[in-house]
Amino acid sequence: MSNDPLLDVRGLHAGYGETQVLRGVDLAVGAGEIVALLGSNGVGKSTFNRTLSGIVRARAGHIRFDGANIEREKPAAIVGRGLIHVPEGRRIFPNMTVRENLDLGSYARARARRSDNLERVFGIFPRLRERQTQYAGTLSGGEQQMLAIGRGLMAEPKLIILDEPSLGLSPLLVEELFALIARIRAGGVAVLLVEQNVVQSLDIADRAYILAEGTFVMSGPAAAIGADPELKRAYLGL
Repeated sequence: MSNDPLLDVRGLHAGYGETQVLRGVDLAVGAGEIVALLGSNGVGKSTFNRTLSGIVRARAGHIRFDGANIEREKPAAIVGRGLIHVPEGRRIFPNMTVRENLDLGSYARARARRSDNLERVFGIFPRLRERQTQYAGTLSGGEQQMLAIGRGLMAEPKLIILDEPSLGLSPLLVEELFALIARIRAGGVAVLLVEQNVVQSLDIADRAYILAEGTFVMSGPAAAIGADPELKRAYLGL
């Protein structure tokens, strides 16, 4: 990773009401990297994503993205900079067609290049091209996940946060999804992959961070973390 990461998070604290969830975390993502953020349910992964996206306000610390401090910016401004969050649970519009859902992805950013970006998305997800006139609610779970990611790509992200993209998918679809994530990176987009699916995340990522009880207990090259049996037992329940 270069000396000047695309995303640089330092000393980040965040939470809800009286509850402190993140307790001073540091994380960096370089341009063109896949970085995995791993941890079990309830350790603060979603809070981290929401704080990066401006939905939750940071209580302390800095979030620097593409050379600018964004910890005080509103979600729309953060999207405008090219930091795109694909939230857990897909959140597509079931009563709109696949094509209409994708077009919405370019509403706030990259509207002028919508047709080029649509072709790019169809290149990564050929099934969406076949299904573009179907209502999104009629798609399978795997196709809905592809649509949610495709909609995020329509905004020309510099960094895309994928929040539990493999949740609820069959093992075969999970494998396909991870191959598609590799293709997204090959297209020049950095990926922050926030997952419970540890083994496949470590296979695809350049680096990884392990979150437990609001702090990172380990970070480093994904291959080194994947090879550490004690770590997997202690923090990831493997």
